[in-house]
Amino acid sequence: MTATRPVPQHLSLVTLGVADIAAARAFYEALGLVASGFESDGIAFFDMNGTILALYGRDALAHDAGVNGDGEGFRAASCAFNVGSEADVDAVIAHAEACGARVTKRPERVFWGGYSGYFADPDGHLWEVSYNPMIPLTDDGRLTVPPPKS
Repeated sequence: MTATRPVPQHLSLVTLGVADIAAARAFYEALGLVASGFESDGIAFFDMNGTILALYGRDALAHDAGVNGDGEGFRAASCAFNVGSEADVDAVIAHAEACGARVTKRPERVFWGGYSGYFADPDGHLWEVSYNPMIPLTDDGRLTVPPPKS
């Protein structure tokens, strides 16, 4: 890192605080995520194409961060799966619902020109499933945000 850019320019890990690590792990495995080989009752890791998703006890995470762990409701954040078509959005939302997710917004065309819907995992964490025709995906599913027009 350089002095002019002290923050890494990538997201390496997202940790979700969950009520029951085993139940949350089972939910994400049912979605199709593959847990890492690291085994622990206290945390679960999933490699998501270069970013790691971690599941950690909600109270332990709050304690580690030095905050109160009793927050409920909207957490002002969401995670997202970007997919290659509207049909893929529908399929992922339907699959998540079959795995026990609560659909909070059925897929629909949205104001910015794409198509998206939302589900909440069993702990209430929001996930958007989105197709954005203006931002293509690479062959391995990564977003390729175009540079600004000059």
